[in-house]
Amino acid sequence: MAGAPSAFLGVTRSLRGRKWLARLDDNSRAVEIAQKTGVEELVGRVLAGRGIAPEQVRDHLAPTLRNYLPDPMVLADMERAAERIVAAILAGERIAVFGDYDVDGATSSAILARFLTGFGRTPRLYIPDRIGEGYGPNPEAFAQLAGEGASLIITVDCGTQSYAAMAEAVRLGVDVIVLDHHLAEEALPPAHAIVNPNRHDDMSGLGQLAAVGVTYLTVIAVNRLLRAGGHYDDRSEPDLLQWLDLVALGTICDVVPLTGLNRAMVAQGLKVMARRENIGLGALMDTARAEGPPDTYLAGFMLGPRINAAGRIGDASLGVRLLTSSDTDEAETIAHRLDALNAERKAMEERVMAEAMERAEAELEADPDCPVLVLADSGWHAGLIGIAAGRIKERFERPCIVIGLDGASGKGSGRSVPGVDLGSAIRAAADLGLIEKGGGHPVAAGLSLNEGQVEGFRAFMRERLGEDVAAARALGAFQLDGAMTAGGASLELVRALQAAGPFGNGNPQPRFAFPAHQVSYADIVGNGHVRCSLRDGSGAALAAIAFRAANTPLGEALLGADVRPMHVAGSLKIDTWQGREKVKLFIDDAALPGMG
Repeated sequence: MAGAPSAFLGVTRSLRGRKWLARLDDNSRAVEIAQKTGVEELVGRVLAGRGIAPEQVRDHLAPTLRNYLPDPMVLADMERAAERIVAAILAGERIAVFGDYDVDGATSSAILARFLTGFGRTPRLYIPDRIGEGYGPNPEAFAQLAGEGASLIITVDCGTQSYAAMAEAVRLGVDVIVLDHHLAEEALPPAHAIVNPNRHDDMSGLGQLAAVGVTYLTVIAVNRLLRAGGHYDDRSEPDLLQWLDLVALGTICDVVPLTGLNRAMVAQGLKVMARRENIGLGALMDTARAEGPPDTYLAGFMLGPRINAAGRIGDASLGVRLLTSSDTDEAETIAHRLDALNAERKAMEERVMAEAMERAEAELEADPDCPVLVLADSGWHAGLIGIAAGRIKERFERPCIVIGLDGASGKGSGRSVPGVDLGSAIRAAADLGLIEKGGGHPVAAGLSLNEGQVEGFRAFMRERLGEDVAAARALGAFQLDGAMTAGGASLELVRALQAAGPFGNGNPQPRFAFPAHQVSYADIVGNGHVRCSLRDGSGAALAAIAFRAANTPLGEALLGADVRPMHVAGSLKIDTWQGREKVKLFIDDAALPGMG
């Protein structure tokens, strides 16, 4: 196509079938940033590639809440919600918190619990069972909480679509406040207040927040009203900054964009996490054998899965119990239980993944251009289907929905690629009666349906998202921030690059190519990971690993490397082991020179 950008290092089709492109096509912006701010030029390339102007560099490299925190009252219904919570605190009402069973729900619930407990109003925490109750509030749970004396129920990370449960609360005379971020219909359920930046009438511009971010802003709003009312005239205020570790954990694990306010909260929250003031988080980090300062990888791939394991195959309340614990022995016991559940989850996941992957390969063999993979089978555990969907999405670079059938009914979980709004499509299917219910975020969503609806739902999703997926795949080239050698990947350089983080959705991890490097050795470790060492022309070595690459073209090429050099690409991390630090490359892709 005329005008198409040239391939980086000439790689038009890598071992993962992707074209390599330079994220930044004009290096002049990187040079300008380096000259005006004093950062290294490679760091300047990373910043320029993410649209950062020279005058924004200072705030970007040191994001503070002062620069990004909005007035919480800009959120629709926030004032009404905050006033009702203040009234409940002052009147000594019984408050219940109904949270989702994932990390976002657990961290949101924990922040509210810690805040309210400081006023002697320890709330009743209710986390539904994923299998028995499913997602979100249900009338039976609300009736139970009302029977226990709750006059105010606060739902976190759920509730925006819970019409039946809200109607039951109205019948029982219980006020409900919803703190959520999921997509909303124009007609909202009859709650006392619904604070959700993704309401149609919310003009706050904060739709990128996770539920834990919405919850944190609510706590700030409530605290402000209490201060204005003189509540702290004769007592000390709570330190709200102490809970930023929970905000960071929930925000990272919900894979919302790490830009603006989210990025500032995560950056400051990781610093709080490093102090290990939360006993439960500290115990979980010890159990996960975490070393070095906390980062998005630790939160998203080591801590988050352990908390999620409880909601997937165990007691869903374990996560929030851990995060609210003030007893060291209890925290250690729960942390070890979560670690064991996570190990059990991995073992169960292997079978589901193998079967789902086989089904995906069969669908793509029949239709290589299939835009959306909708896979369904009986016996697939409802707590594991989201993990399977995410892995298959990564492998085939297209949206995937995995449905576990139990008799005539089924529950599904989907993961999408950038530029394809899966949550809206699933919500549309529900509106048309093609499934029983569903919705979620652009990149992650869930649904319920009956077995007879699977084929119609599959056809609808392929028709609905076909053009969007094609456009996303056309733009889905593998973007690189530059090239370097094994000898140039120093600790000092990686530390300088880390200053541009935290990295995640919306602020992608910098990726670099290592041209014409030799794979000096390679073997398989863990659950199909390929560990290897790269050497440049000077003989300098760099440790590397390609996760879950065994039995893939990438893994086979690394394991079977001969004297031919390879172009290898990935992200650099600092690996800490027994107090010693070294740079490691996390391999994302590779290509043989001249393979085109």
